[in-house]
Amino acid sequence: MKKLKKWVPIYFFALLVFLAGCSASSEDKSGTMNDGAMDSAKSSSNEYDSISAGDKAAENKATTNYEKITVSNKMVIYQADLALRVKKFNQTLQSLEEKALKYGGYIAESNVTKEGKDQVSGSIKIRIPQKHFQGFLHEAEGQAAEVLQRTITGQDVTEEYVDLESRLKSKRVVEERLLTFMKGAAKTEDLLKISADLAAVQEEIETIEGKMKFLENQTSLSTVNITLYENKVVVPNIDKDKLNTWEKTKKQFMKSTNILLAGLSGLVVFLLGNLPILLTLTIIGFLSFLFYKIRKNKNRRE
Repeated sequence: MKKLKKWVPIYFFALLVFLAGCSASSEDKSGTMNDGAMDSAKSSSNEYDSISAGDKAAENKATTNYEKITVSNKMVIYQADLALRVKKFNQTLQSLEEKALKYGGYIAESNVTKEGKDQVSGSIKIRIPQKHFQGFLHEAEGQAAEVLQRTITGQDVTEEYVDLESRLKSKRVVEERLLTFMKGAAKTEDLLKISADLAAVQEEIETIEGKMKFLENQTSLSTVNITLYENKVVVPNIDKDKLNTWEKTKKQFMKSTNILLAGLSGLVVFLLGNLPILLTLTIIGFLSFLFYKIRKNKNRRE
């Protein structure tokens, strides 16, 4: 009995230690679970908040990607401006249109202007595949009697396109993450916020894709602006009356006849109008001549 009383305090102390240990273990597990839940929530929140930061980081890679591009991958927008003097305007214009179609291009714009009855000029804007750009220019210049102007420009848009491409990739990642968050959103407030952000991102994606398609179109098809002037000698119009010899002869004959008739008419008027004076002068002259003859004969006799 005495031995049992001796071990009771020891058993009681051991029981207290055991209970204390179980309590501490339970609290540790509970704390661990709470910390895990909080860490999970913070991780989700941090992931959503880090979308913009990740987006910007992806865009900053554009410069690095641009440096890796080779010369063959360059994107250049080519444009040529030609001014040509041609012998036959309509024939040359039709030939240029046919060559554009042959090379897989198309006529973007065309206009013709008439200057007077014989002078014609005009311009044509052609979009031609870049691989046929130089070949088409060579054939176009071959149509001219004289090349008045030739200007070729090139705009390198490779860096701009690479930047847009990087931005598009990052926006796609953001779009996917927002769609994932939208599926797991429990609160209406969170759903509305995510929907607004998703709409803004999708609008940016459409804008970027539009710019990329524009650059792709501009680089795949080169622009050729051609102004045509017809090299035509203008002969002044000659009056038909000047070309008709018979009519000209008749007019000259009538003119000379009229002059002759006018002269005769004037002479008749002069003679008839001055007939008294003329008769008097004639008589005086005749008498003077007669007197001179008589006097001369008389002198011979003497």
